[in-house]
Amino acid sequence: MSISDSLSPIALNFTLKDHTYDVLRNAILDMNIYQPNVDLRLDERTLASKLGISRTPIREALARLAHEGLVEIIPRKGVFVLRKSREEILEMVIVWAALESMAARLAAENASDDALRTLRKYALMHSINAERAEIEEYSLANINFHRTILELSGVAALGTLADALFIHMHAVRRRALGENDRASRSVAEHMEIIEALESRNADLASRLVREHTMRLHAHIHRTWTRLENMSSARAESNLQ
Repeated sequence: MSISDSLSPIALNFTLKDHTYDVLRNAILDMNIYQPNVDLRLDERTLASKLGISRTPIREALARLAHEGLVEIIPRKGVFVLRKSREEILEMVIVWAALESMAARLAAENASDDALRTLRKYALMHSINAERAEIEEYSLANINFHRTILELSGVAALGTLADALFIHMHAVRRRALGENDRASRSVAEHMEIIEALESRNADLASRLVREHTMRLHAHIHRTWTRLENMSSARAESNLQ
């Protein structure tokens, strides 16, 4: 499945340039960009046909996405959704762990009881025995859980920094959740984090969040060796 399969014509009562960007960004968010054999190529003509618009706003949106590091434009080759290397992913996970760990500490100290109840709602959205068929839905609840912790810190800059990693972290977590029963363990670990936050134990909440994310790091480091092979094959194909 490619990105164009999920698109439908754009209504012309929107600001076309910005709306085209939003549509393409959301379509990239919906992609499993770290799954094997996913089609990462974005064809301007196909996108324009699917959206029912000219290629000019498509080009403008793709240029903006390239500036944000979400796609790469390779001369004479085309436009591709950017898939980070394994080493870049591992570094990104470490950065996220640091940001969210501090956010959890601040949330434990400052978040209201009502706000923490909202966080618990995300944690309970799926059972601990989530089937693989529910992974797509659970992955969104999962990333919303983590983003909410960042918001509850009360420090907007933490969320802004994390937003730069959001699409890739969402895609990485979505793939990882379907591996080695990680979805079930994720739910259990989320509940431990909630309990630490609700008990206002800032040290414990910070540690649990950091350990939770670093388990993702360890999983990727241990099992995602094929990603390097796919990245190498992609690099070679781009040079041909």
